Amino acid sequence: MAAAATDDARLVITRTVAELSPFDELEAEHRATTLSWIESGAELCRTAPPDTPPAHLVSYFVPFDRRREAVLLTAHRKSGLDLPPGGHCEPGETPWETTRRECVEELDIPAVALPELGPRPLLITVTQTRATVPGRHTDISLWFVLEVSADDPALRPDPGEFAGVRWLTLDELLAEPIERFDPHMHRFARKLRRNLMTRSAT
Repeated sequence: MAAAATDDARLVITRTVAELSPFDELEAEHRATTLSWIESGAELCRTAPPDTPPAHLVSYFVPFDRRREAVLLTAHRKSGLDLPPGGHCEPGETPWETTRRECVEELDIPAVALPELGPRPLLITVTQTRATVPGRHTDISLWFVLEVSADDPALRPDPGEFAGVRWLTLDELLAEPIERFDPHMHRFARKLRRNLMTRSAT
């Protein structure tokens, strides 16, 4: 049963990645790399922290306050960067299931997908973790967008994971040095803005 569940998850992951519409040439490259990696039969999920196997799936979930056009970023204790909440996919788990589980664990609220996107990722990235972090490895990250109000009193970020959190408008995010963030954070913001503008125009 467990093997069948894992196979089912792999099929869902393959379809999820294949259905992504690349934002630019880099995302097209990352999507192709990820599909080849999945098709190779490699283990997709981390089985032992921090770097076994050396490449594994991660779900980022970015809280987005529509009224403010702002995203929530966390001061991530382990990486020293300002990152979206997120977590590693468990064996047999789809990336959206990871998002639902981790959102409760890290923010203490249920995951509610932004209606324009639904429970589908906006972006895919392939990133090697920083050399300064022990156990350097490659994160294959699917970026989801959640609808969250910055004023929601139920929102309680985990202090064990995060030294703090802050809300940044998309303009504020794009104005800050990329070195403070995941290296693809600005690309995420630009793709989110384009996606919202395109949908509002139709």
